Amino acid sequence: MNDTQKHQGLRNKLVTLLEEKGITDKNVLEAIRKIPRHLFLDSSFEDFAYQDKAFPIAAGQTISQPYTVAFQSQLLEVKKGDKILEIGTGSGYQCAVLCLMGAQVYSIERQNELFKKTSLFLPKIGIRPKRLIFGDGYKGLESEAPFDSIIITAGAPFIPQPLMAQLKIGGRMVIPLGEDHQIMTMLIRKNETQFEKHEFGEFRFVPLLEDKN
Repeated sequence: MNDTQKHQGLRNKLVTLLEEKGITDKNVLEAIRKIPRHLFLDSSFEDFAYQDKAFPIAAGQTISQPYTVAFQSQLLEVKKGDKILEIGTGSGYQCAVLCLMGAQVYSIERQNELFKKTSLFLPKIGIRPKRLIFGDGYKGLESEAPFDSIIITAGAPFIPQPLMAQLKIGGRMVIPLGEDHQIMTMLIRKNETQFEKHEFGEFRFVPLLEDKN
């Protein structure tokens, strides 16, 4: 688990780049400054870890580009102690950012290979989410609802109904909506039946799939 001065220097540069791209949330930037992203990637990609790019990980998935992680995290306006549901644990990088921001993170992963790998890896670098779950993200996690925020880290063709029901009133859901290209969408729950919708331009994600694998 090698994290050197050189890696820290590359992270500082990445944070500067994210600020130039419009990320202003200090907690988001600080988390990205601290987390050794190179450890989340296959060692053959280590040299690219601090470029603002997405990279392949196991099970045909990707680790999102840092800007996307920062952008989604910033939209959530995370406060210390917030209970957050993440759909799509993947490499665990987004989960780590939220944990470092002080959130209690419940994260669901449908790919068993990734679930096992990330469950073992995160504690090794001192990241302890509230719970990692192997399951179907479309169903959410009713036993722990309601959540202050829900973040979906894969492109969804529609907003899964159970997730809307599991968001607390006043809570925020950030979801990339669409088939081939996704529009980053934020829903704020106003009351039992009403949601306020905001859209933030186009992003690219791997698809959100149903059921476990």
